[in-house]
Amino acid sequence: MRIRIVDAFTDRPFTGNPAGVLLLDPSPSASSPSFPDDAWLQNVALEVNHAETAFAHRLPKGGEADWALRWFTPVAEVAMCGHATLATAHVLHTTGAHEGPVRFATLSGVLIATPHEDGSITLDFPTAPLTPVEIPDKVAEALGTQPLSVFDTGPNIGDLLIEVADEKTVRGLTPDHKALARYSERGIIATARAEDPSQGYDFVSRCFFPNLGIDEDPVTGSAHTALAPYWSERLGRPDLTGLQASARSGLVRTRLRGDRTLLTGRAVTVIEGELLA
Repeated sequence: MRIRIVDAFTDRPFTGNPAGVLLLDPSPSASSPSFPDDAWLQNVALEVNHAETAFAHRLPKGGEADWALRWFTPVAEVAMCGHATLATAHVLHTTGAHEGPVRFATLSGVLIATPHEDGSITLDFPTAPLTPVEIPDKVAEALGTQPLSVFDTGPNIGDLLIEVADEKTVRGLTPDHKALARYSERGIIATARAEDPSQGYDFVSRCFFPNLGIDEDPVTGSAHTALAPYWSERLGRPDLTGLQASARSGLVRTRLRGDRTLLTGRAVTVIEGELLA
């Protein structure tokens, strides 16, 4: 079985967010397509040891989706993942396993990935509902700066979105990851308006997910389903570009369409090999 490492939300190797991608071989003894045992999926994700590893298998023709897709961190399955979905769509199209828009059946419903002639791919994801909440006690101490505002992002992604003073503050954060773990199901999205939009992005963010075994996620597509409505309201535009200012860095183009958010980015395959286990 072929396994690939794909850098997502970038067009250059060793930047963006790396994801493992496995297109699963159909079992000759199975009457219908299915995933292998969950323990095996989790062990592969632990072996790959990136933020997420995506597993996909082809579905019968004529249904509401073309491929079934699941995502695992090194320690748990997750309900939504943007960069590993982008990586999977990239593999499907670059290998010829699927042509045109691909519909993925996932824990978050059917998600569509549409390739474009310039090599980019657009993901159609549900928009995260934002609910303002009181600034949690001692979260400023855990994050390392005083929040300006805090929002719950709903059950799909399970984060707290926290706006901080400025871009410099976002870039300089050195949070206490263990302390951050108590404040949300998945983690914290820290964000601020871009200091200089002429640099090609409108807002910056960083994402910390200690509850999933990921102290800092390099580029988080799912977080932009919350960042897009947040910044679109403040900046008065449905189309924006976000820079996730991790050490690897990456760009996510967003378009807000009510209860759906379109996320556009590129991907590049950097490793391909054979999974023997």
